[in-house]
Amino acid sequence: MIRIWGRLSSVNVQKVVWAAQELGLAFERIDAGGQFGIVRTPAYLAKNPNGQIPLLEDGEFVLWESNAIVRYLAAQHGLGTLCPQSLQARADADRWMDWQTTALTPAMGPAFMQLIRTAADQRNPALIAESAAKTEALLAILDAQLHERLFVCGAQFTMADLVLGCAVHRWHGLPLTRSARPNVERWYATLIARAATDGVLTLPLT
Repeated sequence: MIRIWGRLSSVNVQKVVWAAQELGLAFERIDAGGQFGIVRTPAYLAKNPNGQIPLLEDGEFVLWESNAIVRYLAAQHGLGTLCPQSLQARADADRWMDWQTTALTPAMGPAFMQLIRTAADQRNPALIAESAAKTEALLAILDAQLHERLFVCGAQFTMADLVLGCAVHRWHGLPLTRSARPNVERWYATLIARAATDGVLTLPLT
């Protein structure tokens, strides 16, 4: 039995749960992190010394880092679908997954922290504006990539769409004005309509 540790309000846990549901896997999810605690206990730290979520247990195998977990599940259970079969196609998906981690999520992070986790009277408008500008520039890149493509890497839904979809879902949940990105919006609508997102991308941001 696969076990996933982490609260479902975490965008990184959402990636893993969505992947598991997309692949039709049986799994147990255990609330951890945030108000649920657990992540600083000796038992948990022995599995993930970073004290973060998500954490995957697949029998005796333990894995942390959300994108690594998504890649592992996709390669093991979705080779040729969620994980592209050819080396070049897989590298393309990997590239966009890394872009999510190193570019898109860091850009939107300050706006998320300010608008969702900071009291209104303590927010820094300049920081929010800077974060929004950086994010919009990156979403313009994603919008261009999706021009005449159904999904990020082409005609097939892959693990790249999954991790980017979670990030864009978070961005769409922020109370701010966004630039029109017709290709991103069309793509995002197809993602949230997938049955495997049920119970994953419907929570309010916390």
